[in-house]
Amino acid sequence: MEVSDDDDGGHVFLVCTNTDSIQAAETLNNEILVSTTDILAWDLPTILTFPTIKVQAHPNRLIEQSLYFRGLLSGNFSESCLGSISINWNVSEFLQILKHMCDCVLDITLDNFFPLYEGALYFGVESLLLKCEVWLSEVLSPEGFQSTQIKMEDLIQIWKFGSDRASDYVLHLCMGYLARNFMWAKHSNFFVKLPFDLLLSSVKHPHLTVDSELHLSDALLLWLESNLENLERPSKTEDNCNGILKQIRVGLLPLWFALGKRNSFYFRQLAEESLDSIFRLLNIVPMGSLDTFKYSDLHHLRIRLTEYSKKMDLSGCPQITSTILRLSLIPQSYLTVPMQKKIIENLFINCEHPVRDKWVFPQNLSEETLSFEAVQEVDMSKCQKLCVEHAVDCFRKSFPSLRTLKAGYLLNIGTISFLQLLEKCPLVSEIDLTVDITPLIPASVTVLSSSPAEIQPIPEKTSSVKYQAVQIMLFNEFGPPLSNVTKLTLEGRTDVSDLGLQYISKLCVSLCHLNIKGCISVTDIGISDLISTSKKLNSIVVCDTSFGVNSVQALCSAISDSGNISLHSRDKRLNSAVSNFETLHIGGCQGVSKSSLIELMSQTQVLKSLCLRGTDLIDQALYNYVGSSLEMLDISNTKISRAALAYVIQGNPSLKCLKARDCRNLFPGDNCAEKRESDFPSLHEKLHAELGKMYRLEEIEFGWGFSSFSFISLEPALMSLKAINIGLGGMLGEDALKRLPAICPLLETIILHFQVISDIIVMNFVASLKNLQVLAMCYCFGDISMSSFKFPMQNLRKLRLERVTPWMTNDDLVVLTQNCRNLAELSLLGCSLLDADSLPIISCGWPGLVSIHLEDCGEVTANGASALLDCKALEDILLRHNGPGLCRNFVCYATSEMPLLRKLSLDICDAREGDFDIPNYAGRYSLSTLNIARCKSKKCAFNLPASTSGARSRSVHIETLVLVWNNRDLIRTVVKERL
Repeated sequence: MEVSDDDDGGHVFLVCTNTDSIQAAETLNNEILVSTTDILAWDLPTILTFPTIKVQAHPNRLIEQSLYFRGLLSGNFSESCLGSISINWNVSEFLQILKHMCDCVLDITLDNFFPLYEGALYFGVESLLLKCEVWLSEVLSPEGFQSTQIKMEDLIQIWKFGSDRASDYVLHLCMGYLARNFMWAKHSNFFVKLPFDLLLSSVKHPHLTVDSELHLSDALLLWLESNLENLERPSKTEDNCNGILKQIRVGLLPLWFALGKRNSFYFRQLAEESLDSIFRLLNIVPMGSLDTFKYSDLHHLRIRLTEYSKKMDLSGCPQITSTILRLSLIPQSYLTVPMQKKIIENLFINCEHPVRDKWVFPQNLSEETLSFEAVQEVDMSKCQKLCVEHAVDCFRKSFPSLRTLKAGYLLNIGTISFLQLLEKCPLVSEIDLTVDITPLIPASVTVLSSSPAEIQPIPEKTSSVKYQAVQIMLFNEFGPPLSNVTKLTLEGRTDVSDLGLQYISKLCVSLCHLNIKGCISVTDIGISDLISTSKKLNSIVVCDTSFGVNSVQALCSAISDSGNISLHSRDKRLNSAVSNFETLHIGGCQGVSKSSLIELMSQTQVLKSLCLRGTDLIDQALYNYVGSSLEMLDISNTKISRAALAYVIQGNPSLKCLKARDCRNLFPGDNCAEKRESDFPSLHEKLHAELGKMYRLEEIEFGWGFSSFSFISLEPALMSLKAINIGLGGMLGEDALKRLPAICPLLETIILHFQVISDIIVMNFVASLKNLQVLAMCYCFGDISMSSFKFPMQNLRKLRLERVTPWMTNDDLVVLTQNCRNLAELSLLGCSLLDADSLPIISCGWPGLVSIHLEDCGEVTANGASALLDCKALEDILLRHNGPGLCRNFVCYATSEMPLLRKLSLDICDAREGDFDIPNYAGRYSLSTLNIARCKSKKCAFNLPASTSGARSRSVHIETLVLVWNNRDLIRTVVKERL
């Protein structure tokens, strides 16, 4: 096929000099002549081997397609009279452009876009410019992101290309692309290399899409920390920082994050503004408030939602209310009408009618709500002030495609009533209602007495707020089944009973995954009935429940069981309920017999995750295991041997997580010494040989018998290890611990119990493991000093130092706060030199703490613990044996000042007046569990029922009073731990 022009008069030669030619040895000529009339037949690889390439072209075609050649050939330039024109451009790129000018098909890719676009600009080929712009707009469109996702470095290159050529079209495409896909961008290693102008433009873009303000803040702080030196003069740098950080809607940040950034160089002022906003929304106005937050700026109270939003993450924001949610779902134009805006402002300002109590949003403003079709996931965990019923109503109207709803750690939600509410959202397939697991697990404690508490109301400084929990409807008021619910997480929900499980099995007819870990109110019969009824169930998590023999029988029964098939039938094993299970977690379920476990293991064929922790597991059960797909195995605290473990590992090469702590039989003691000595080498080597064959281990937990030899044998499988936990009975040794960072460079979690440690070992951890987030050293031997913590650990989130730093002083504590600035969880045990000045150091250095455990730490609470109340994001507090200075109303005061506090553990020894007052209804806050212990050496003042104690005034020893709130019900229980 030939390409020709209508006018046959005259030709022009385009002379290209190929500086990159690779001339063949046999080529005698230095130039080649080709014509556009046969351009489709060009052999470009051969043509490009010549140093000089002459192209015979028709001038009319060049004039028609190119402004450059139009000026040369039809104007007053001297070239218009010449028969040839020299082309000073990359030959390969020019020939591609010339082919396009001759109507040849030209595919644009990221590899050739830049030279083609630049060449089109230079030669004025408007059709190619348009083609390039259309291609770029398609690639950078929402649809293009799904089909041809570009890399971050490519986006940066496109931006710089457009900026250098002042192409507003290209720049706007880049802004929109980054804004819409900000969550993708922030996880790229090239995010910190974004040009400031591009980052600022995308943050200001109306299509900026993030899951939460937390994600936006984290990304901006990361960029600023990495680019401070690259910014211009100091004054300009400060303006840039303030300008970009001002785009954050600080009133919607999680409380722990805002508190934690009080010490941030860049974020300090915004953190104070954020806290001022949050506290006012919580009706808490602390001393020294900046009073900077203005309700007139309602835009900053709107949750950031766009047509591209897929997830709305509100977790950890106790200030979120139904009014804020509704404000975020009405059109922006409502806020421009003065009268309507004034009405909305008054809802926030008027503290006499807290927005948590009523659905107070004006009806005339509620009629029109925006719909966000792309939103598929909502996380409202720990949003205590958000009325669940009203929130679900909003989700129904505005999120028609909602698939996942997480509402963890909310005491005001009744499990069954919440499921009934979700009948309004028929597409929801995943529900998470996790709460803290009660400490009243039968396997862990012995219950001495339990009864509903009758506690007189305690006067409190804050005004009473009636917070009605969603009332549970009658079970016979069934609505349509939640046919799409496939995953249901009810971990820790003590309000779930057998009747509730029966309701769930009827309501959630497509249920595949159920997590009822720690649901102590359900029975073995109730669980077995649910298993028998839920035909699609393929994953179950029932750790620390009454799961037992009946439930095992239900799992081992054939799916279409008529009762006539033998339990040992091969056909029935292939067709049993558990044969299709992918997850089976029954840790801590002591009602499962040895024979039941043997039968159960013989029918699990496709399991990926198996937890048998603390069960009556024996070798025969593991030898009966027939699956080969395991990725997680937990056999901690069982009696299995190394031979049985080696057998399972050999058949499951994809294992990523192996937990085998407290397994004494893995490496037997001195019994049958002669037999052990003869068996040990072969069995020991077999186990480690099988472990060493795995190349994907990401988490391991070992105890008894695990040694440096074990660790060295595992070395080939540990390059991807992210978490290691060595417990009692394991001994890695100094050399292995020194080599740990080199062998496992990706480690994020290190937990060591009873290991020999030193400054060199710890300093090596801190200096080498940049991803380290959790460091726990408990009851370890050896000498370490503050030198171990002299390196910054910016990523460390959790630190446990238990019986390893008795020398720690307040000065050491200050150094720790400086080097571990982002700490969220702190546990100190046995730091006897700390005193009453330690708590102010902790609260000032780590204001964003969410968990603190202080035990046997000198006189830390000798003068009270008021300083600790500055850490208002605390969710878990344990104070024991730190000095008798805690006031009587400490529990009431802490729950009223800390809106997220869920777990509080105290000791009578630390009470200034010998006792603590207990709030009559902690459910109005977030407190779910209160433990009040007494030393074993002292008598207990708790009055027990006569049936338990023998006499009303009789006292007992070593008990712990446990108060558990379940919705509005307070259960008072006295227990002692099982050692």
